[in-house]
Amino acid sequence: MYSRLRDFEYAGPALLLTIVLLIVTAFADSSFLSPGNWGSSLAVMSPFILVAMAQSPAVISGSGGLDLSVGPLAAFVGAVVVAVLGPRGIDSPLEVVPIVLVVGAATGAVNGMLVAYARIPPVVATLGTYLMLAGLALEVLPTAGGTAPHWLTALSGAVIGPVPGTLLLIAGVVAIWSVLQRTAYRRNLFAVGAEPRAAFTAGIDVARVQALAYVLSGTFAAVTGLAFVALLGAGDATVPTTFTLISLAGAAVGGVALAGGRGGLLGAATGGAVLFLLQNTLSALHVNALYTQAVYGGALLVALSSNLLLDVRRRHGRMRSLQFSQDVSEPDETTDEHGSQL
Repeated sequence: MYSRLRDFEYAGPALLLTIVLLIVTAFADSSFLSPGNWGSSLAVMSPFILVAMAQSPAVISGSGGLDLSVGPLAAFVGAVVVAVLGPRGIDSPLEVVPIVLVVGAATGAVNGMLVAYARIPPVVATLGTYLMLAGLALEVLPTAGGTAPHWLTALSGAVIGPVPGTLLLIAGVVAIWSVLQRTAYRRNLFAVGAEPRAAFTAGIDVARVQALAYVLSGTFAAVTGLAFVALLGAGDATVPTTFTLISLAGAAVGGVALAGGRGGLLGAATGGAVLFLLQNTLSALHVNALYTQAVYGGALLVALSSNLLLDVRRRHGRMRSLQFSQDVSEPDETTDEHGSQL
């Protein structure tokens, strides 16, 4: 039990910050935590959570991994749903969801092949897909509009029993991740992210692990696109694109090490919630909206600094442990082979 809790230790600061921000927001806006607002609040928060979760697999895979295309991919998916699928009568969840997931996974596969097999630096490879997807989204949907499928709009602000509707989208991402957690992929992903050379020496297919990480990021970004359509009730080729910075900041704030090898979806989701609560708190306190991006940038810098300090402490801890084990294993020069004092 304790070892399982230690797996989520990295998310502790973000969880604490979330609680603090909830309290501050509740004081600034007394209606925020009222049960009647839970559905609509989570609907607005869900893109922040999902886009940070989408960024995490690529970042955890290490080697400078990141996916700048998650925002434009979400925008492209939303444009396809309202401007391509909807007008053709393809609007049921059994049709839309598989198509969206395939689009996301295929985009992630392209990123994965460019990074893992073509050895193109992740920032360059995913910047290319960022620009391509941003252009395609505007081509498909030049202006915000279109009609969202009724089942998606029903999720936004709805409460199914005690469960806010958009929580189902987050639960779907968690379900995919949880299935992979029960396989060797989780261990391999963190091993590759932490020490790719050591992982290769241990027989792990590093390229395949990294490529699949980008497939996961693309798939989760596609789900984020559905969350935007549910929230807006339409498609928009510009708003989701701006969430690329939020995805990186959310993952970092949630304790996902940008150097790779540490983190998870819980921390990323919490980091995304922190950024939403920061925005909500600033709005409740009537702070000029122009400062929001500055706050996101500051949160990212603080998170990067904290992650760097934690990584330094971890390395020093491993070095001390290694030194201790070597000292214990070395025979005492003052004893003979039978352990008698000389």
